[in-house]
Amino acid sequence: MDDTARIWVEGGGGGNGCISFRREAHVPKGGPDGGDGGHGGDVVLVCDPSRRDLGALRGSKHFRAQRGRHGEGANRHGARGEDREILVPPGTQAVTVEGADVDLVEPGQRAVVARGGRGGHGNRRFTTSTRQAPRFAEKGTKGEADWIELRLKLLADVGLVGLPNAGKSSLLGRLTRATPKVADYPFTTLSPALGTIEGEDRQAVLADIPGLIEGAAAGAGLGHEFLAHVERCSMLVHLVELVPLEGDPVGNYELVRGELEAYGAGLERLPELVVLSKRDLLEPSAVDVAVAEWAERLGDSVLGVMAVSSATGEGLDDLRKRILAELATVQPLEAPPASAPAGEFESEHRVYRPAGEGGYWVEREDDGGFRIGGRGVELLFERHDTNNEEALAYLEQRLTEIGVIAALTKAGFEPGDDVRVGEDEFELHI
Repeated sequence: MDDTARIWVEGGGGGNGCISFRREAHVPKGGPDGGDGGHGGDVVLVCDPSRRDLGALRGSKHFRAQRGRHGEGANRHGARGEDREILVPPGTQAVTVEGADVDLVEPGQRAVVARGGRGGHGNRRFTTSTRQAPRFAEKGTKGEADWIELRLKLLADVGLVGLPNAGKSSLLGRLTRATPKVADYPFTTLSPALGTIEGEDRQAVLADIPGLIEGAAAGAGLGHEFLAHVERCSMLVHLVELVPLEGDPVGNYELVRGELEAYGAGLERLPELVVLSKRDLLEPSAVDVAVAEWAERLGDSVLGVMAVSSATGEGLDDLRKRILAELATVQPLEAPPASAPAGEFESEHRVYRPAGEGGYWVEREDDGGFRIGGRGVELLFERHDTNNEEALAYLEQRLTEIGVIAALTKAGFEPGDDVRVGEDEFELHI
C-alpha cells in the first residue's frame, strides 16, 4: 500500500483586467468598458471511497488548476478557471500551501490545498468623477504553489498488532470476509488489510497491521509507515503466540508494547484486548492456565485476555462478540474531526496580523534607495504595471491613502528617490 505521496500543486493564475473604451457610432463619447479577469481555479483534494491508496499520485506529481480568462471589452468578464480535483482515499491527511491541516474522512469531502489567483479589475472599475477615462487595469495575481505531502491513515475501529507470524492475517480472514495473504513465514503481510465484523446493530472495521519488529518506531522493518495506521483505531487486539517460533510469549508481548510506546502518538494508551493465538497447539488445560496467568499479570491494564485458534475456529465467536461489545464502550484517544457537509470542508480559522504599522514597513537601503515591504503593498504592485504612468499615479494615490508616503518621508525620502517593492523599482515624485 502506498501511504505517502509528495506532489506539486499550483492554483491557476487570475486573468488580467481589460483596458477598453466603447466605440459605438451612436455614442459620441464612449466611456471605459473593460471587463474584469476571472479568478484562477483551485487545486482541491476530494475524498473518494473507491480509492484505496495514494499510489496513483506517484506517477503524476504536478497538478495545476486552470488560469482565469482575461477580461474583454463591452464589460465582458473573464470566466473563472476550472478547479483541478485530486481524488484521494478516506483517511488522507495533508497540509495546504497556506499551512492549514486537512483531514479527509467523509466521502465527497473537499479541501482546497492551493488557491487560485484573483482576477484583475478592468479599467471600468477605476472610473471616478475625476478619473473618467482610466487607461490602466489590474493584472491577475499568481495562484498559490508549492510541494505538499499527503499521508494516508486507515479508518479502522480495531488494529490487529503483534509480531510477524503471530497469526494476524489468519485471524482477520476467519473473523471477517477479508482474504489477506497467509503463509508459514514472517512478513507475509506487506500492507495493511481491512475486514469487517458484522454485528446485529453495528459493524466493526479491523485493520491487520503488518508485523512489528524491534526498532519499528525508529523506522526498522516496516516502521513508521504502518504504526501510523494504528493512530485512528479505537482499540487494539494484540495477538501473542502461545508457542512462538522465536522468543517467549511475554517477551514478545513486551517488545510490541515498547514499540507502540516509542512511536509517541499515545498508541500505548489505546484500550487493548490481548488474544493468545494458536491455542490448538496446546492441551485445553494448558490453555486455561495460560489465560489465567496472563489475566493476573496484566490485570486492569487491558480489556481482557482470550485464547483462540484460527485453524480450528475455537474462541472466534466469543472474540467477535467481545470486540463489538468493547467498541460500544471505548472512546478513541482523539475524536475524529466533525464531518463537513458534502462539498465543503471545515478548517480552523487563521488570523493573519499585519507586520509593522498599517501592515507595511519601510527601510532605507545602502545605495540610498527605499524598500517598502508587506504583503498588502506587494500585492498592490503585483496587480499593476508600473511602466504605465496612469497606473503609477494610481499607486502613488493608494500609497498616500494608506500612509506609506508619510512613512517614506519620515525615513528621509525625497521626490525622485528610487523605491523598490518586491522586484519592482521605480521613482516616486510625490
